[in-house]
Amino acid sequence: MISDPIFIISMIGMAAVLVAWIISETKENYKDNFVANNSSVLSTIFGLMMLYSIFINAGDLSIVLLVGSIISLLVLLVGLFLKNNEIISSSRGYFIPIFLIFVLRTFIYEPYQIPSGSMMPGLKVGDFLLVDKNSYGYKINRIGNSLSSQSDPQYGDVVVFVPQHNPVPYVKRLIGMPGDKIRIINKQVYVNGNPIKKTFYKTKEEQITKRYRDLSGKITSKKSNVLVDYYYEEHGNRKFLTRNIRGENIQYPSEWTVPSGNYFVMGDNRDNSNDSTKDVGFVPRENFFGEASYLFMTWECWTCLPYFSRVGTIN
Repeated sequence: MISDPIFIISMIGMAAVLVAWIISETKENYKDNFVANNSSVLSTIFGLMMLYSIFINAGDLSIVLLVGSIISLLVLLVGLFLKNNEIISSSRGYFIPIFLIFVLRTFIYEPYQIPSGSMMPGLKVGDFLLVDKNSYGYKINRIGNSLSSQSDPQYGDVVVFVPQHNPVPYVKRLIGMPGDKIRIINKQVYVNGNPIKKTFYKTKEEQITKRYRDLSGKITSKKSNVLVDYYYEEHGNRKFLTRNIRGENIQYPSEWTVPSGNYFVMGDNRDNSNDSTKDVGFVPRENFFGEASYLFMTWECWTCLPYFSRVGTIN
């Protein structure tokens, strides 16, 4: 994100607007400067550019909030040094809320929206979660070593992490720890030779959409009715529902040994999840940035109304 040209231009532009505004507040003959006169419009444009860069690069807003806190504090100090009440009041109005949001998002909770159905049926597309940033150690950036003593992810945790080859955060269930041997036979998961306890809950007929690519490369979609088996699984101190589509994702028995410092994760929607059994691979310890602990809202689409009937702690 930091090397993105759009982000760099937005940062330079915001800095130029800020300097021009400070000068205009201290020098009367600078009041007619174009940048100073249009500081609100220009800062809005550069701010939108910055947000766009963060969005397309799946950047971490905490870094921007930290920089914003530092800059607004420096401007406040400049205002105090110059004894300029306008600079003091304006910078204080930015510094206090930006700093409070930075502390809340970085060290306490970060909101996260479920982008896919890989954690169904417990979590669905559009669910907004609160990620506990204190669960695995404090850090400013989403990935990297923690700033303080840390507790490690535990079996069954719903973890939020950044994969090694994709900057977009994922949410999955933690299945294996460093050194564990994970085996899957006929959709039964074994950890170090012991099967994860699995209790049948119900079977339901559902409609799914499959995508096919023909020889020309054209992708078509087709809906079909399938039988879905739901099971309660117990792993660690957690009990949760998993979803298995009958007759789908049939494969040979597979086995993985989790390397030191890495973890093995899976989606609860076992036949429709990009996890450690597929492209995600093993997840390094430093790539975890928190545990999804609370569901506070569901908003399924832009034209839909958000609802709160599913609010509660996450199993």
